[in-house]
Amino acid sequence: MSAQPQRAGAPRPPFRADHVGSFLRPKYLLDAREQRARGAITPKALREVEDRAIREIVKFQQDLGLHGITDGEFRRTWFHIDFLAQLEGVVEQGVMPVKFHRADGDIDAAPPVMKVTDRVRRVRPIQRRDFEFLKSVTRQTPKMTIPSPTMLLRAGRGGVSEAAYPDLALFHQDIAAAYAQEIADLAAAGCTYLQLDDTNLAYLCDPLQREAARKRGDDPDELPLRYARLINAAIAGRPAGMCVCIHLCRGNFKSSWAAEGGYEPVARVLFNELDVDGYFLEYDDARSGDFEPLRHVPRGKMVVLGLVSTKLNTLETVDELRRRIDQAERYMPLEQMCLSPQCGFSSTVHGNDVAVSMQAKKLKLVIDTARAVWGYS
Repeated sequence: MSAQPQRAGAPRPPFRADHVGSFLRPKYLLDAREQRARGAITPKALREVEDRAIREIVKFQQDLGLHGITDGEFRRTWFHIDFLAQLEGVVEQGVMPVKFHRADGDIDAAPPVMKVTDRVRRVRPIQRRDFEFLKSVTRQTPKMTIPSPTMLLRAGRGGVSEAAYPDLALFHQDIAAAYAQEIADLAAAGCTYLQLDDTNLAYLCDPLQREAARKRGDDPDELPLRYARLINAAIAGRPAGMCVCIHLCRGNFKSSWAAEGGYEPVARVLFNELDVDGYFLEYDDARSGDFEPLRHVPRGKMVVLGLVSTKLNTLETVDELRRRIDQAERYMPLEQMCLSPQCGFSSTVHGNDVAVSMQAKKLKLVIDTARAVWGYS
């Protein structure tokens, strides 16, 4: 593989060296969140601590040389729930026991369950204030990450009130409308780089998860197109200058995952029916399958290869990553590829079992490899 020039013009997202978004929370931020949960500090006081932590993580990213800058998801407990719970008609209702898998054994988790009890509406801006703060503290491209609209579909019919939605088509319309309003608001605030974090499409790569879908009354072969249509409706009104990417995740909780399997079951729909500009794909180990599904990627779309693990406290090498990129190039052009870690370092407030120093080393590795392959600067 020979080094290739960077895309013509100024760097634009997704960037040759990029990242998914979340970072390990500093202890003082975790302490402040715990104090707020006990009522020991006010929401304003917590936000001031979050602002301090975000300024620091922005500087961290800029000092490394990243072009796309996030707020580390430092204002969230779970990557999806803090956003979805702000929609009218959506409530937290109990917990759902889930078994996650690690290299050294399984662990149990109990994330909150989201239920739709009434018509879904966006009654106020959700992320605009957070985006405006991020934009004010970075000189690079601020990237906003939000859960994919499909995250409200993960429980199927059982998670949606039949009284509110006797027809699920109306439910999908309401979700799309709420997201369209939020995206338009973010665009008005100057957002040009938006990422949708999605587990549902990735879970449909796993035979066990596909069987679970059948048991709740869904057809796993039909679901990818249903998800694509919902996402397309949600982002259809985005301005021409906004880059929208989707990140497919098989679960990321305390260095563990919930699903595994290659992308082939969803690849055709994922790459050809979904109207996004780019894809952040997990490819850090064998549980994500091989690169052959990339043959479905059309011209004009970018794939960010997540070759660096955020779950393991060991460092890959430039040579290892270049070999993996060589393998991917058998199925799609090098010029349509970028590089990133496979997921965030802290999709939930708990964080992965990775040292803060290793977090920095892994991101530097991504940049060094992108520089060697594409001349990233």
